[in-house]
Amino acid sequence: MNGKAAAHGAGQVSTRNRLERGRGALGPALELVHTGRAPTRAVLTAELGVTRATAGAVAAELEALGLIRVEPGAAAGAQGRPSHRLLVADDGPVVLAAQVHADGYRAALVGLGGTIAATAPGCEAVDADPAQIIGSLVEAGVELLEQTGRRCVGAGLAVPSAVAEPEGQALNPLHLAWPVGARVRETFAEQVRAAGLSGPAFTGNDVNLAALAEHRHGAGRGAADLLCVATGHRGVGGALVLDGRLHTGSSGLALEVGHLTVNPEGRPCYCGSRGCLDVEADPLAFLTAAGRDPGPEVSLLQQSRDLLAHEYDDPAVRAAAAELIDRLGLGLAGLVNILNPDRIILGGLHRELLAADPERLRAVVADRSLWGRSGGVPILPCTLDHNSLVGAAELAWQPVLDDPLGALGA
Repeated sequence: MNGKAAAHGAGQVSTRNRLERGRGALGPALELVHTGRAPTRAVLTAELGVTRATAGAVAAELEALGLIRVEPGAAAGAQGRPSHRLLVADDGPVVLAAQVHADGYRAALVGLGGTIAATAPGCEAVDADPAQIIGSLVEAGVELLEQTGRRCVGAGLAVPSAVAEPEGQALNPLHLAWPVGARVRETFAEQVRAAGLSGPAFTGNDVNLAALAEHRHGAGRGAADLLCVATGHRGVGGALVLDGRLHTGSSGLALEVGHLTVNPEGRPCYCGSRGCLDVEADPLAFLTAAGRDPGPEVSLLQQSRDLLAHEYDDPAVRAAAAELIDRLGLGLAGLVNILNPDRIILGGLHRELLAADPERLRAVVADRSLWGRSGGVPILPCTLDHNSLVGAAELAWQPVLDDPLGALGA
């Protein structure tokens, strides 16, 4: 072997050794790129606590798996070479993300970084048999995969119900005609397998998943104790993310904030109680308080948004918004007293109510909460479109983030 060949062989061995040392860092490295916390190889090196050579080998392996792109950094005029940029691969694998809500469903393909590559809404009536609509959304996802030619590595489903662990049962689908205890996770996994899609299938509560998505990619980034409260098409949900992980309780049923009583003499709730946040601060409550009869043309959520956007000068609409803000504020204050979050994010109609009168909502929370008076809790709008879909994708991406080589069969 001549000197050049020997040097080349030694270089290959050195590269392999670096990769072996860094193989355990593949998952953490991918998560750092996925969440935008490692935009360059220099940052990745610092975050992982490894040598530059090992970080380079890890990035190269993730690029070889088709998960990220490594690009030369642009010169910035400073001394030394600019660090290579790390980006998620535009044409990399995707997961099927799906959401069922009171007015239908939406299916999407979501790549790393929480990027929605393709989406297909469906506005059919939600059948009393979960298998019917789950079959429709899986079929829609398969069509998206055929149209885009992307590789699918998993699937996630968001549902408007608490999902009991470990069985994956929908325990309180109050705004759907589904039976209590429907095995939605099992049904979804069966439909995914029957469609020939590869990768595991997961199911979770829609607001839990919205909170997870916002924590990784949106308004919740950097929060240690993040409280998310949102109203979608019907009802109100909540979620808590602690140290980057969803707090779901002993069996997946934590943070059912919709059934906090905020008006003891208020509207009857579907749970059997009265004056719950679920029926005092959702789109139907807003339309009713504003004296509007909901129409069938578009969803209640969209009708409420349109009303706030175009008729807020109407005294009845302004009074209805104030009423819902006060009810919501009471609920948030109670949660602040119990949970002491460092940030609150609001989604759905609550995001629009915050924008309509931010000072009123913050004042109610501060006045009614012990911790609000002393320092105040930041209350921010959710920033991601379709955050429950992105959160469903996060469930499906998690095995890849944990073990890229194992999950992708390399």
